Amino acid sequence: MHAPEARLSQVIDRFEQVEARLGAAGDPDEIVKLSKEHAELKPVAEKASELRAARAELDDLAEMMEGGDAEMADMAREEYYALKERLPELEHEMSLLLLPKDKDDSADALIEIRAGTGGDEAALFAGDLYAMYQRYAQLRGWSWELVSASEGEHGGYKEVIAQVSGNGVFGRLKFESGVHRVQRVPATESQGRIHTSAATVAIMPKPEEVDFDLDMSEVRVDTMRASGAGGQHVNKTESAVRMTHLPTGIMVVCAEKSQHQNRARAQELLKAKLYDMQREAAAAERAAERKGQIGSGDRSERIRTYNYPQGRVSDHRINLTLYKLDQIVAGDELDEVISALIAEDQAARLAALEDA
Repeated sequence: MHAPEARLSQVIDRFEQVEARLGAAGDPDEIVKLSKEHAELKPVAEKASELRAARAELDDLAEMMEGGDAEMADMAREEYYALKERLPELEHEMSLLLLPKDKDDSADALIEIRAGTGGDEAALFAGDLYAMYQRYAQLRGWSWELVSASEGEHGGYKEVIAQVSGNGVFGRLKFESGVHRVQRVPATESQGRIHTSAATVAIMPKPEEVDFDLDMSEVRVDTMRASGAGGQHVNKTESAVRMTHLPTGIMVVCAEKSQHQNRARAQELLKAKLYDMQREAAAAERAAERKGQIGSGDRSERIRTYNYPQGRVSDHRINLTLYKLDQIVAGDELDEVISALIAEDQAARLAALEDA
């Protein structure tokens, strides 16, 4: 899909308008809004200018090749074919930048990890996934905050939720939603048999106030006593907060020390879950229309297997297998998997546009 000249001009003109308005703006809200658009448009406008300049240079070189000076024509010919070889790559890069954006890609995200089948081993695996994403966030310079946790009896987590904040968090993590499966010999296994366990990961964009409004008249709020892992450190006051969205039955619990903080966090988490439910429904509709979509939003889909005896990680959606299990689980090489998923999604969306 080649970007037409009119589309390039449109992008460059819009960027220049935003830049001019940003320089003259005095209202703080307008400055924030314009700064965000400026940051989003800048790489697109720069690539558009680069592509436009390359096309113009190609035309100039073609003219020089037809000129009377043989030496200049030879030089021009060499440059012409080198640039012509580079042009399809520029066109592709431009096409990717012009793809319709998911408005939530730049949002912060909530990561919810739940132990699935496999008992204690599933809880330990959930803990491993939590550590993997926490390390990945650290490597990308994102901030990480534990929201709530229910610890396993022998380590790990039955359920854990964290908030990740930073540049483009949801856009990079959104394809991690689904069932993650682990195959390994548990520490408690005396016979050396390989067990299969699972954990479910849900990546939810944190909605802004303008995106989603929670009607608290539809929410039942209960307070209860909070306790630590295994029932230790029982809190004598009713500081834990449970919120239930009555129309959908979605329930969240926050059980830190401060009831005020728990109320705020529970409300934020409930809002994110409801907003994510809307996204899932929309994604399911799109998936029905477009085969091969990676981010269908189906939480029950088995997306990845971590096989410890073979040292491999396999992502089943794109048939990717990497023999780098230790580095991926440590968070250091997770980006290779995530980048492959994003590239596959971009290719599918480009193909859908070309077929349209």
